[in-house]
Amino acid sequence: MHIGPLLASGRTADVYALDGSWVLRRYRPGIDTTGELAVMSYLSASGFPVPRIGPPADGALPTDLVLQRLTGPTLAEALRTGSVTGDDGAGLLARLLRELHAMPPRLSQDPGDRILHLCLRPETVVLASEGAVVTDWLTADEGPPALDRAMTALMLALPALGPEHPGRPPARELLTALLSRFSDDGGVSADALAHATALRAADPRLTAHAVEELDEAAELVASLVA
Repeated sequence: MHIGPLLASGRTADVYALDGSWVLRRYRPGIDTTGELAVMSYLSASGFPVPRIGPPADGALPTDLVLQRLTGPTLAEALRTGSVTGDDGAGLLARLLRELHAMPPRLSQDPGDRILHLCLRPETVVLASEGAVVTDWLTADEGPPALDRAMTALMLALPALGPEHPGRPPARELLTALLSRFSDDGGVSADALAHATALRAADPRLTAHAVEELDEAAELVASLVA
């Protein structure tokens, strides 16, 4: 397989077409994909919906990942167009986390630990023809499920800080619906929210303004679960 045109570009990686079935995810220099590959392989073998991992491409770098080319909108796109309601979107996010946390950890010996995505949000869920698929496992780790729920809540609270956009479910409405569903799974504790905020703020790529927004987002989540 030869590397084709650029399809998308983000903070951590560029995505190139290979053919109709595969894409190449090329990370920025210094990013190690070993852990991501191991987690995705483990989850795929366990039946959790992640992109399939493909064979190396011609000219690929050691940290490149060849992944299934998914067809379908992200959950974020579906929410924007109104093809998925905020309530249904919240239900899907909660279900995916619940199913992920039902699986035993890959490495940890702590019986309370599970695999954590630590960035599960509408942009990392693709509504493919075969069902919802969770992408972007670079930040995955193992630990208490409450941390994962807190991180997702934090990610959803960030857009809720700004003005609402006509034609799509209000961000705060989506966040509120998700927190309601999380309450059945153990909720979002103050300790977990503080841990998630500190973990996210430790990202060296974040600006000082982005860190301030994280604190505001955490305050919003805390006010909604109080």
